[in-house]
Amino acid sequence: MGYDRTIAVFSPDGRLFQVEYAKEAVKRGLTSLGVVFKDGVVLATIKTASSLMVPASTEKIFQIDDHLGAVAAGLLADARVLVTQARVKAQVHKLTYEEPVDVWTLARVIGDRMQISTLYAGLRPFGVTFLLGGFDKTGIHLIESDPSGMLFEWQAYAIGRGALLANKLFKQKWRHNMSEAEAIDLAVDVMNKTEKERREGVIDIAVLKRDNKFKKVREEEARRSATK
Repeated sequence: MGYDRTIAVFSPDGRLFQVEYAKEAVKRGLTSLGVVFKDGVVLATIKTASSLMVPASTEKIFQIDDHLGAVAAGLLADARVLVTQARVKAQVHKLTYEEPVDVWTLARVIGDRMQISTLYAGLRPFGVTFLLGGFDKTGIHLIESDPSGMLFEWQAYAIGRGALLANKLFKQKWRHNMSEAEAIDLAVDVMNKTEKERREGVIDIAVLKRDNKFKKVREEEARRSATK
């Protein structure tokens, strides 16, 4: 038991149990996903709603800059803190270099901050995983940052409690050079199949395109705009 009481001690088989527990927290979160299409990225998640709740008070898809967005699964309080730091870094980079920050540069900022929390006693890992989507001069990117600080780039990927089924569906249905409408249809289809038991939740979608800024829309609006 002593090996899971502090983040700074490896177990005999080389595991950091607190990091693994943080990943379990992510698996308990509602499904979130990202899909790359030929002109940009679609980010989607389930946004919980209640008759007594102000919808704008909960946020799982975050705008970081005009060309950058992120969707989270896990502890949203942790997500909010990391997104605030990422937004500051993006603006500092823009003011310093007079150009938008690269997607991978910002992903490393988030990953580095998450990794620091795996090194020191008295800290706990961030219980959240991000999918960072956007575009820059190097192309279109969808990058995952997990509680260990590891970074992975995907063409389509899901996190949260429905990730296992969602990623199987992506392997079957995702293809290169998808249109925006096809990417939105795929995201909605996968979300509906992985979150069948959702009751008061709605699908929240953000679209980032090379010729447009970050735009957050609801399911019906996204479908209409994509088919125009």
